[in-house]
Amino acid sequence: MFKFPSHAIANIIALSDRFPWAMPLFGFCSGLASFLLVERKQGLAQIIALMILASWCWFLTEKVVHRITQRWFGLSSPRPLAVYATQLMHQESLFFVIPFLFLTTAWNSGQSVYTAILLVAAAITIIDPLYFRWLAPRRVWYFAFHGITLFAVLQTILPIIFYLPTAQSYCWSLGIALLLIAVGIASGTQWCWWKRILVIVGLVSALGYTGLVVRPWIPPSTLWLTDVAIASAINGAEKIPKNNLKVLSAAELHKGLYAYTAIHAPRGLRERIYHEWKLNGKLIDRVPLDIHGGREAGYRAWSHKVNFPADSTGRWQIRVVTEADQLIGVLRFKVVPDS
Repeated sequence: MFKFPSHAIANIIALSDRFPWAMPLFGFCSGLASFLLVERKQGLAQIIALMILASWCWFLTEKVVHRITQRWFGLSSPRPLAVYATQLMHQESLFFVIPFLFLTTAWNSGQSVYTAILLVAAAITIIDPLYFRWLAPRRVWYFAFHGITLFAVLQTILPIIFYLPTAQSYCWSLGIALLLIAVGIASGTQWCWWKRILVIVGLVSALGYTGLVVRPWIPPSTLWLTDVAIASAINGAEKIPKNNLKVLSAAELHKGLYAYTAIHAPRGLRERIYHEWKLNGKLIDRVPLDIHGGREAGYRAWSHKVNFPADSTGRWQIRVVTEADQLIGVLRFKVVPDS
């Protein structure tokens, strides 16, 4: 009934072959522009996040839609078009997420490993020989790549679209990514049914367990510190610390101390975080705080501690973590003996 404009598609593919740098550059610029728009125009955040989510919905239903349109309307799209579109979707998704990770990653922790993995994944999407010749033919690795990318995207956009707290976003992202990997292996491999079941159960179980174990190593993509201070007092009217201490004596410590944090969060998000006070690596106290997103400079919150161990000298850390134990940042100070 209808004829697909195959000549136009062929021209697009030919141009992409002639200028191989154009598509990676477009994906990088598009992802970075999306991030900048989200940061500067909060009202656009949901629109951009929905567009990225819609592209993933297209990817998940592409085969079904292709079969329906081919059967009902006689339309068929060239296979290279779908491959190029998938590559572009991966580039857009990863280059949208990575700027968030640069802000949220605690680089002196295990979170740097996760961010480095996504940087490598982004590099693979812009190097055609790696993406098309090495990754795409290996179907198990290809669907694992889909799953990791989707997991990273969902962790970022679910709090923006649905205001899900970080712990819920993490569980939903992990579950949906594992479901995608399972469906991809089941539909994209030619193994016999029992081999596919064994691979799916084994791989999904291993990845699910790994995802839960390494959760503290995954940065919360939409939460980061905009201001921190260790203070002896807080200005109640302006809600800012009166000083910022790095070294103090034991006598000064026992007068009481404030851990001040301003945390950026998406508008509409309500999140419970914790200040974990640690002395020489040992947990001393864990203080819950509720924050609300939307303030450009970050939601200002602080914990006030007055009870300290008798021997409080040493190196102190205040780890700012989510309910899912994902690290947002660390405050450090040192207590020295009284002179």
